[in-house]
Amino acid sequence: VQLQASGGGLVQPGGSLRLSCAASGFTLDYYAIGWFRQAPGKEREGVSCISSGDGSDGSTYLADSVKGRFTISRDNAKNTVYLQMNSLKPEDTAVYYCATDGKYGSSCPPVGKYDYWGQGTLVTVSS
Repeated sequence: VQLQASGGGLVQPGGSLRLSCAASGFTLDYYAIGWFRQAPGKEREGVSCISSGDGSDGSTYLADSVKGRFTISRDNAKNTVYLQMNSLKPEDTAVYYCATDGKYGSSCPPVGKYDYWGQGTLVTVSS
């Protein structure tokens, strides 16, 4: 199971970025995929999750801090999960990671149950 996050960069407050989480060697639609972030000096926090579309209902979860600004989606043809981030704020600055529990047909698991992680991609929101 290999995940690769990409799409980070420097953006001004109020701007947008789209992060991608691509999979190698397995079909993303079979698994719940979560997005996490870790800011300097802070603990890692869960941002969003999309449950499996095959075996579960594809439902999504967003942390309160990003509701109304971020959207998670899946493109099965590209075997990729996206995190669309709009109206970005300086406090969104962090390294963002995607992860999965690797369990077929899973709904979004508790934060501590993610076993497979991609490398992070840095998002910096600054003027």
